[in-house]
Amino acid sequence: MQAARWLSSTSARTLQETTSTLQAVAEEWLSHQAGRWEANTLARTRASLEADVFPALGSTPIAEITTRQVMEVVKKIEARGAGEIAMRVLQRIKAIYRYATTHQHIDRNPMGDLVPSEILKPRRVQHRAALGPADLPEFLSKLDAYQGDPHTVHALRLLMLTAARPGEIRSACWTEFDLAAKLWRIPAERMKMRTEHVVPLSAQAIAVVESMKPMSGHRDLVFPSPFYPSKPLSENTFNSAMARMGYKYLATAHGFRALFSTVANEAGWNADAIERQLAHAERDQVRAAYDRGSRLPERVKLMEWWANYLDSRRVGKVVPLHQLAA
Repeated sequence: MQAARWLSSTSARTLQETTSTLQAVAEEWLSHQAGRWEANTLARTRASLEADVFPALGSTPIAEITTRQVMEVVKKIEARGAGEIAMRVLQRIKAIYRYATTHQHIDRNPMGDLVPSEILKPRRVQHRAALGPADLPEFLSKLDAYQGDPHTVHALRLLMLTAARPGEIRSACWTEFDLAAKLWRIPAERMKMRTEHVVPLSAQAIAVVESMKPMSGHRDLVFPSPFYPSKPLSENTFNSAMARMGYKYLATAHGFRALFSTVANEAGWNADAIERQLAHAERDQVRAAYDRGSRLPERVKLMEWWANYLDSRRVGKVVPLHQLAA
């Protein structure tokens, strides 16, 4: 009887392994991730699998795919000059196999020992182009004189004053702002790390938000598209405006975060407070819980200092950083 049950379970498992193709398990994995990922992240991940993995391996039972086949797929991507995509595809395949093992599509994970650095060539990390402190007077002058859409101008100003990500600014809603408390609470579902982010607002940042009330105070979005008011500013809006100001290839909107980090660190502000302001995840969960409760008062002072620093650079004034931080 026990032997019969063992044979029955073994046969069922073998049948599952031979009928569970890589594409079928990948679709199951994607559905599992849908609740925790942003729609564009899910779409990008699916698109990369459809373009580079499914044509070669999608119809193959997941248990029959070898590490050599996976290596051939990612090295083919790398050969066309897409090293970053090759790295991400390999990571996604490994994640699919971990899911398949956990959910008993396969008995063991043959991809667990694949090490990206042993398969793909080293890549030179390219950071987003960013302004330096010395570039600020000219940029701020050009921003003040910019004749483009006022939604974009004010959004760029708030982007600089808060060190938020461009996407967080573009989709900001009026319900997230408590101007009396001088706080902007970005909900978890809009954050990269899926954790609510509280942003202290300087007097200058509040003035920018207040200036939007006549233009969008009757809408959900603070910075709606001037063409489709129910939608936020488009993803390329900020960089397109900067290109028209003469900064194409020289700086990106995301680069303001790097500028803020550089200047604040050089001025001697606490590194943990700076990282919390940038909404960078703390790997230590105990420390992360502590930081959420203890860094806000320091970040209030930090962002007031940062706004005053930007004002000083607007008029070309050179003030020692330690003097500003005092």
